[in-house]
Amino acid sequence: MNFQRYLSNYKQIARLGLPIVVGQAGLIIVGFADNIMVGRYSTEALSAASFVNNTFNMAVMACLGFAYGITPLVGALFGQQEQERIGSLMRSALAINVIYSLAVTVLMTILYLNLDRLGQPEELLPLIRPYYLLYLCGLLPMAVYNVWAQCSYGMKGTRMPMWIILGANLLNVGGNYLLIYGNCGMPELGLFGAGLATLASRLLCAVVIVVIFMTGKRYAAVRSGFRPARCSAAKFRLLFRTSIPVSLQLFFETAAFSGAALFVGWLGAIELAAFQVMVIIGTLGFCFYYSLGAATSVLVANAAGVGDYAKMRRIGFSGYHLTLLMALCASATFLFAGRHLIGLFTHDQDVIAVAMTLIPPVLCYQLGDATQVNFANALRGTSKVMPMLWIAFVSYLLIGLPSTYLFGFMLGGGIVGVFYSFSVSLFLAGGLFFYYFMKYTRKRE
Repeated sequence: MNFQRYLSNYKQIARLGLPIVVGQAGLIIVGFADNIMVGRYSTEALSAASFVNNTFNMAVMACLGFAYGITPLVGALFGQQEQERIGSLMRSALAINVIYSLAVTVLMTILYLNLDRLGQPEELLPLIRPYYLLYLCGLLPMAVYNVWAQCSYGMKGTRMPMWIILGANLLNVGGNYLLIYGNCGMPELGLFGAGLATLASRLLCAVVIVVIFMTGKRYAAVRSGFRPARCSAAKFRLLFRTSIPVSLQLFFETAAFSGAALFVGWLGAIELAAFQVMVIIGTLGFCFYYSLGAATSVLVANAAGVGDYAKMRRIGFSGYHLTLLMALCASATFLFAGRHLIGLFTHDQDVIAVAMTLIPPVLCYQLGDATQVNFANALRGTSKVMPMLWIAFVSYLLIGLPSTYLFGFMLGGGIVGVFYSFSVSLFLAGGLFFYYFMKYTRKRE
């Protein structure tokens, strides 16, 4: 009987997670295309993209994490068949996410004004500055898209966001082809052209998903609750309480990686380019872990809505089993095809040589990454997310960043030491997320 229950959970997670995997894989392919096209344009452009992408990951993940707080609330209401209440909640969710994204935009603008103080190679700053500004303009449309996508996920509708992402990806890749190299009579804009294409795709995502929600038959009940609803302080407090811990958890995690990119920039442009190549390749595994984790979170939230704590645990472990399988597949890909993947991004032999030394530490942290993604999402599905805040702060900032500096510089490991340090924070976070998920579901039962 237990096996049958797990098998049923595997099927549900796979059914919900597959469209998210496809959408995430599309994002990864676009990331590959961006970096391949930029890397083959010039090593300097690839190094500049590495700095901006890794710096903005903090802002992007903070905004995404804030939207994540919506999913368990919508999932619980959907489990109770309260779609009009979902629409009412989404009105306040949209308002608070727009405000939050604007606040993040202000902080990133302050950072922009201090780029020359961050110790990056001087020759890269003329490339970094305009590309950074284009990324800055994309934060608000991303926040709008995230709100409606997470609502759709909470209602078990993972296919619609998938198709939007895939369409935006085509626009992004086509824009890269036209604007980076100046094909088909378009101006040759290099890295700036890649930024324009990315901004256009983010605007498209926001516009299309809003139109679908406001016109689609499936969302009629949600609209009936959304249109007359008023934003309220009570809903703001509820959303803030479930959203800010997840936002800061993802912010702290990406801050550790962004801090690592800053440290690597001190080593030189070659190391920074190699760092970018391996981070993009590493997302091959993460996109599968994230997709299965998102599906796990939705199903945990549905079970939480009816108070079935034993089912919440079974779903959490079912997701973990599938995530471990994906970690094994990702590790095999990095091990046996790593050289070919690296060669897609650059013909610079110095960059390739440095990137090849990073395959062992990337393999080392896959299990920790899979564990922390799964149980962070399982805990998110319970809506009891306050522990995520201090777990992320301790694991990624108090322990992770000092470990990166220790391994990379004090112990002389260089960029290889930087990558090995990621295992410390990821395994610690994974263990703590697991502990609190089990503690909550057992205590309540």
